[in-house]
Amino acid sequence: MSDTVLVTGAAGFIGSHVVDALLAQGYDVVALDDLSGGFRENVDPRARFHERSILDHEYLHALFAREKFRYVFHLAAYAAEGLSHFIKRFNYTNNVIGSVNLINAAVNAGTVECFVFTSSIAVYGPGQSPMTEEMTPLPEDPYGIAKYAVELDLEEAHRMFGLNYVVFRPHNVYGERQNIGDPYRNVIGIFMNQLLQGKPMTVFGDGTQTRAFSYISDVAPLIAASVTREKAYNRVFNVGADQPYSVNELAREVASCFGAEPNIQYLPPRKEVVHAFSSHDRAREVFGDLLKNVPLSDGLRRMAEWVKQHGARAGQPFRGIEVTRNLPPSWARLSGLTPAS
Repeated sequence: MSDTVLVTGAAGFIGSHVVDALLAQGYDVVALDDLSGGFRENVDPRARFHERSILDHEYLHALFAREKFRYVFHLAAYAAEGLSHFIKRFNYTNNVIGSVNLINAAVNAGTVECFVFTSSIAVYGPGQSPMTEEMTPLPEDPYGIAKYAVELDLEEAHRMFGLNYVVFRPHNVYGERQNIGDPYRNVIGIFMNQLLQGKPMTVFGDGTQTRAFSYISDVAPLIAASVTREKAYNRVFNVGADQPYSVNELAREVASCFGAEPNIQYLPPRKEVVHAFSSHDRAREVFGDLLKNVPLSDGLRRMAEWVKQHGARAGQPFRGIEVTRNLPPSWARLSGLTPAS
């Protein structure tokens, strides 16, 4: 049996760390990314890199037939949850159709023993914290809807074709290699980029919303190891940090890493889940030996050192906003648009 594996979104933040973990385990890694949000330098040169899109279904079928992948790790996605309301077509095309292309290719290849998918706690929706895997998902944004649709399709593919899967629902992951220039997601990266440029840290609403911020080493190793643990097969796992913090608390911690006083600019609130954190009892049951539980202060310090070495990164506005109604004014200005009332 081949020990060749595929990682999609391999040039992205989490994906590149999963590539590292798989290479350390001795796998032959094919790294796939269209570089729409990732960076080629993130990918270890020992991996065989393909700059291609998961929307190219003919290419994927040929690739699967040629490489005879044993495992697939699917991390490619456009994960701007808040922006997904305003880019519905783009969101569903990239996050659902692209995923279905991979599932089809895996089923047709007949060599894939397990398909690992990174979903999101966005599938749970509002008012369900602490989130547990037994809860019925009630996503309230197109990104969460897309992720849950792929989870359901994997369940169907297992029933119909015997394709094993593992689903991870990570949340608020941060660390080295994160794209700090993305203006729509990853609040820690946004804060650090703003601090490097001497700008105020921008917060939507009053900053009392809470999240459990998860350092990358608490997430990537579990994803990479999941295919070797049969107890993980055909199950869903929340993965990440246990302790929630408010965005105001986070801002103070990040500013401290840069030796600065927090200078916060509060923006009008956007529609989002106010409190989002999850239970990880199931992950502890299967992956307890891998859980590091890096404290927020330690993880932020490590990321800040990396950010200081690499410098600020210019943010690029999303080109192709499909709906301008209720678009946050700061995002509208970024794209040169006037939000519709």
